[in-house]
Amino acid sequence: MATPGLRPAPSLPTSKDDINGTWKYLEWGVDSIMINLSAGLTLPTYMALYTSIHNFCTAQKAVGQTNLNSTHRGAHLLGEELYKRLNEYLKGHLNGVHGEMVKHVDEALLTFYIKEWKRYTTAGTFNNHLFKYLNRHWVKREMDEGKKDVFDIYTLHLVRWKDDMFGSTQNAVMDAVLRLVEKQRNGETIEQSKIKSVVDSFVSLGIDDADSTKTTLDVYRKHFEEPFLAATKNYYEKESAEFLAVNSVVDYMKKASRRLDEEKERVPLYLLSEIMQPLMKTCEQALIAKHAGVLRDEFQILLDNDREEDMARMYTLLNRIPEGLDPLRTKFEAHVRRSGLLAVEKVAQAGEAVDPKQYVDALLEVNARYTALVNTAFSEDAEFVRALDNACREYVNRNQVCQKNSSKSPELLSKHADNVLKRSQKSSEEDDMEKLLNQVMTIFKYIEDKDVFQKFYSKMLAKRLVHGTSASGDAETSMISKLKDASGFEYTNKLQRMFQDMQTSKDLNKGYEEHQKNSLSGGDSGMDTSYQILGAGFWPLQPPTTNFAPPISLVKAYERFTHFYNDKHGGRKLTWLWNLCKGEIRANYVKMGKVAYTFQVSTYQMAILLLFNDSDTVTYDEIAATTILAKETLDPSIGIMLKARVLTAVPEGKTEPGTTYSLNYNFKHKKTKVNLNIAIKAEQKQEAEETHKTIEEDRKMLMQSAIVRIMKSRKTMKHTQLVSETISQIKSRFSPKVADIKKCIDILLEKEYLERLEGDELGYLA
Repeated sequence: MATPGLRPAPSLPTSKDDINGTWKYLEWGVDSIMINLSAGLTLPTYMALYTSIHNFCTAQKAVGQTNLNSTHRGAHLLGEELYKRLNEYLKGHLNGVHGEMVKHVDEALLTFYIKEWKRYTTAGTFNNHLFKYLNRHWVKREMDEGKKDVFDIYTLHLVRWKDDMFGSTQNAVMDAVLRLVEKQRNGETIEQSKIKSVVDSFVSLGIDDADSTKTTLDVYRKHFEEPFLAATKNYYEKESAEFLAVNSVVDYMKKASRRLDEEKERVPLYLLSEIMQPLMKTCEQALIAKHAGVLRDEFQILLDNDREEDMARMYTLLNRIPEGLDPLRTKFEAHVRRSGLLAVEKVAQAGEAVDPKQYVDALLEVNARYTALVNTAFSEDAEFVRALDNACREYVNRNQVCQKNSSKSPELLSKHADNVLKRSQKSSEEDDMEKLLNQVMTIFKYIEDKDVFQKFYSKMLAKRLVHGTSASGDAETSMISKLKDASGFEYTNKLQRMFQDMQTSKDLNKGYEEHQKNSLSGGDSGMDTSYQILGAGFWPLQPPTTNFAPPISLVKAYERFTHFYNDKHGGRKLTWLWNLCKGEIRANYVKMGKVAYTFQVSTYQMAILLLFNDSDTVTYDEIAATTILAKETLDPSIGIMLKARVLTAVPEGKTEPGTTYSLNYNFKHKKTKVNLNIAIKAEQKQEAEETHKTIEEDRKMLMQSAIVRIMKSRKTMKHTQLVSETISQIKSRFSPKVADIKKCIDILLEKEYLERLEGDELGYLA
């Protein structure tokens, strides 16, 4: 705007209440501030202007006063006149500014707008100070009386700009701003301070209609934020559609991520912080939600090709929109399930003889791979973790190995745990052992039939403890602690009691040794013996299935111990588990160098070999008659010794009546200690079958006790509700079938624990 030459200063008004003279002088002063502020005002001039306002507003007589008695009313009229004159002046001034402004476009328009805005608002600040007396008295009184069209002098400047300039120029200004922003989005460098100044001016014009001393963001939101967001939406919808038409989805995700970061960085540079949320939502809608289907279609390809970084980028993008990740979680769950089933299929090619370690390793490998993916690519998202758990639960419990026997997974896992915890030549370091146990627990978490695992695990733990084959007592305790944390005290109660029995047995053996030393009868005839007393209610051990006549030397030894035990614990009955007893026997007839071989044998094998102390040859019938072992146990016991060439048979290799056995004096072995106490596969298979039978019986009892417990507390209940409640109570142990629960209800009805009432109701009978 061209600056007109200022008139010479008019003379001061001769009378305090001379409105024309006062305004003529004031108009010259306001003009000086509005269009030539850089030249400055001298202090005397400024004081003269301020004084003339003060004098005019405090004049005792109002021009044109006729019938008003109040001198204050006169001052009121004078203040109002002055306010009106200033208001009209500002209108005229802005009319001239507007005339100049329409001559500019684009950046030139912005430059002019910002320059004039800054000049005008700076002048408004000075004028506000100059008219301080008017503000403090007349303006304040008018505002206190509720006048909505009266403002302090600075706010009056803003109101005039909003009414006389803003309404007719804001569209052109905003168009120029949006073109500037588009240039920046296209990679050009722009003068960001211009946009910042426009934003500040729009914010300043937000005057609260209810209270002009307060500001709102209404003007900014309507005239800046709304068009800015609309332009942003249009820009990114167009750009994203064009980019996707000629580029891959992976490249698009990179570009979308970059664009979102750029918009986020743009806010603190020249926008209000309040725009951040709506701006990001607008960008997310245009860049992500609009193309969510295309992105999701690519997810399976990324999964199949292990494109972890790209999956992480897709997760980050789709996580920004409502329900954006749901289809991904569904696809992820199905993919993990397929991968798990495929891994098991490879292991299942071995048929019935599935190696427990290979089986568990296959389950773990899939779980570990996708757990790592969830942690890195999906930020440990709780819903993805749930999808992973669902998939793992499926492929662990319902795979090819489990087709014939649904309880195969817990059985194989327990066997793997047994192998881990057994003492072997390759003894694991403590850290490795803990890692292996944690891996067992990883799969255990997904096992549905936890009662099957418990049954097999307790049997195998019993054997490890009885035979002393545990790798580490600490490892055994750690495993039980982990199972207790996962399934509760009741789940591991019997396992812990087994350990207590082992400690009690150690103490008992020490006491027996002391007793033997002090006994007149002396020791056990040169035999070293050790006894384990196991509580029948806690150990899952079965008594022998065959009769057995122990050798006389053993009979004397165990009778002495029995007598000692009965003296300490009257009323208890000892049942000897000969099938679990074992010992070592020295073969003095054959040596490796000067050292005699030592055979590690079962008690049954010991009884057979001791017969050769009295005769070089023993017949099958003599062995059978002396040991009174059942054929099912006797034949495998002899067979193992024949296979190891400890004995020779005539006819060769036979285990049947009419066969004669001799000691092999030419026996050779690479070790001096030879283990002949080898588990018989037929017995192992039979034991597994019996274990499954006991599991079924235990399940029936568990279901029946749950039903009785529920009915005892509820008294009456509908049949369907009882079934549902029973499932919820025992699903932590195994997944019951509805048909089995119904059978248990029928059994309880027959036993008169329950009764049928009217309709579908069942009642509890105390």
